[in-house]
Amino acid sequence: MEHEVFVPVPAERLREVLDDPARVARAVPGLQQDAGAEPVAGRLKIRVGSHSVTYRGAVRVSRRDGDAYAVEGEAEESRGSGSVKLSLRIALRAAEDGCTVVYDGTASADGRIKDLPADAVESAVTRLLDRFAEHLAAAATGANDEAPTPPPPAPSGQGTEAEEKAPADPGLTEEPPAIPERPSVFGADVPPSSLGPEAGEDQEDEEDIAEAAHARRTMIGRSAEEVDHAPPRGRYAPVPAPQTVTPPAPLRWAAPAAALAVASAIVAVRALRRRR
Repeated sequence: MEHEVFVPVPAERLREVLDDPARVARAVPGLQQDAGAEPVAGRLKIRVGSHSVTYRGAVRVSRRDGDAYAVEGEAEESRGSGSVKLSLRIALRAAEDGCTVVYDGTASADGRIKDLPADAVESAVTRLLDRFAEHLAAAATGANDEAPTPPPPAPSGQGTEAEEKAPADPGLTEEPPAIPERPSVFGADVPPSSLGPEAGEDQEDEEDIAEAAHARRTMIGRSAEEVDHAPPRGRYAPVPAPQTVTPPAPLRWAAPAAALAVASAIVAVRALRRRR
């Protein structure tokens, strides 16, 4: 298999990345490194069409004579008995505004990936190599970007003044006095409001809530017709009108007096009958 990828990075920077196994491991797309293992070792998932196969293994990168690198790797399926062996050669060829990464090698595999279409497997491997070259270029460019940039030169007329004003060593300069923090109004306690409800009103509200809860409890399990025709309770119960008319005192004794008069008349009539 042969494949070429152009990257806009000089070959010297790519060699710096390829010489560092840790940076090579970070450039492998989708590699999950195993703790305490070799720098380029772990799990790698490869997607072939609508299928995906996960391998666990290790890869060794070594520099050969000239500008070429040899890549040797072995891996096994994490869920299955398949395995794959890789022997790859990576060469860097200088080009305008960058370089060309040339891949040349062979691979043998068995297991699930052997049952997949050959064109789909080749497309997946090509995509993996393209992304690997892109990650190498990104790692090389990032290493250059992290280097500190020198400060701009001072003007000719102000060079002496700048040296006099600048401290000899930034680490030995005195720190400015700390400015005390002002107390924040958001951390202060809020006093109770003077317009709050009185104790009597709170007690009335509690009684109203208790009556409403009792009314709801009594309505549970009753039909809608019974609830509609049920007499209201609690604070909504009707209050009987007060009696403003009171009967006079003599009328209270009228009935007993009449009963006594009738009884006396009956006794008198019986007594007269006995005399006759």
